[in-house]
Amino acid sequence: MEEHPITKVEIITRPSKLEELKEALNNIGVMGMTVSQVFGCGLQKGYVEVYRGQRYNINLLPGIKVETVVCEVPVDKVVEVAEKICKTGKPGDGKIFIYRLDDAVRIRTGDRGPVAIMDEK
Repeated sequence: MEEHPITKVEIITRPSKLEELKEALNNIGVMGMTVSQVFGCGLQKGYVEVYRGQRYNINLLPGIKVETVVCEVPVDKVVEVAEKICKTGKPGDGKIFIYRLDDAVRIRTGDRGPVAIMDEK
């Protein structure tokens, strides 16, 4: 069996894109993922909101972070799909981070390397 590099892809984007992104990633073979609600700011630095006559600076905007680790699905395909789904052309579309991983361990079986993240047959 050929060894594929283990790569983690983090996609931070708008919450409204979650269902479409999950479906698109599943369609290219990405089955496992972790999704977190996150807050952050980029170049837009938030916005000002008025509540009961008081002005509040809302510096952290809501987002989602989708994390997946791949070794069989090409990373470029994951990035291409995420960009296609998440891109609106407006500030706040998000970022994609790509990390090369040294190893992975499936806790239940002790499997290591790419076999630890692949579907069990």
